[in-house]
Amino acid sequence: MPVTSNVGHRGIAAWLYLCAAVVFLIVVVGGITRLTHSGLSIVEWKPVSGVVPPIGEAEWLAEFEKYKATPEYRLVNHSMTLTEFKNIFWWEFIHRIFARLVGVIFLLPFLWFLLRRRIDRPLAIRLGIIFALGGFQGFLGWYMVKSGLVNDPHVSHLRLTSHLMTAVLIYGLMLMTAWSLETKPRVRGSHPLAWANVILVFVMMASGALVAGLKAGKMYNTFPLMNGQYFPQGALGFTPVLSNLSGNPIMVQFLHRNFAYALGVFFFWQLWRERKSITLSHPLAWIVMAYALQFMLGVFTLLKAVPVSLGALHQANALVLFTATLYLLARRPSAT
Repeated sequence: MPVTSNVGHRGIAAWLYLCAAVVFLIVVVGGITRLTHSGLSIVEWKPVSGVVPPIGEAEWLAEFEKYKATPEYRLVNHSMTLTEFKNIFWWEFIHRIFARLVGVIFLLPFLWFLLRRRIDRPLAIRLGIIFALGGFQGFLGWYMVKSGLVNDPHVSHLRLTSHLMTAVLIYGLMLMTAWSLETKPRVRGSHPLAWANVILVFVMMASGALVAGLKAGKMYNTFPLMNGQYFPQGALGFTPVLSNLSGNPIMVQFLHRNFAYALGVFFFWQLWRERKSITLSHPLAWIVMAYALQFMLGVFTLLKAVPVSLGALHQANALVLFTATLYLLARRPSAT
């Protein structure tokens, strides 16, 4: 019979926490890879042999020659040296290694728990879905890279968004599953506002991914107005009009800014609503603090035209904010 005791479930929960931590790290490293323009440095997908980096000058030169055939090298980095190539190669290589690592860390214990009959059928199905999403995530990563290896030296912003948000979804499912094993699951009875927090932060992160994919953060590096205007010219310059929402960098930055404003109003309204019962240990207080930090990081990242350090911190703290909303959903169903 499958183990259903809290003692048995604590081990499974600890394993899922480890997996979630590695996914968190992958997202941060992925952000650095994008910010350092390293994502197109490895032009092949080798799931097994790709775990070994180039060894010796001859292998490095061969890898560099493959990169020279890409549009990014021909159109952007045509003066790059081998040493500079190594710098971008290592970020992409580390990103791919961590992605493989989380697959191994997830799959092997999963199989062991199954063989030892430590997992019941509903949990096995949920974990199987997470693993399948992980495989799909790997496919999306290569599908994204391929978009920048043909003609345009930039990856598709839509594929980048899909790649990131699938990772965020996997991270959230891991955490929620772990929390449900540690305590009596209460997600089903959670307040609608708690669900709204999770969904809205997820959407905000997706809009941020569009900003990143379109390099919209390099534009309009002023605050609070966009070069002196609230609604800048050109925000509706694409046709059809709806294509501006996901393809026009001006509109995408405008929407991301204003979504952040609206989200702040929504969070602080909830804080005021619960003001008589709020303490610093309440998940809603954590959400508001994470949001305030995220807002400040966003402003400084924009004003500095997205340096690597601030851009990476902004992406990492977005996951922290998302984690706080998940915690409120899982642990405090009656509080919003």
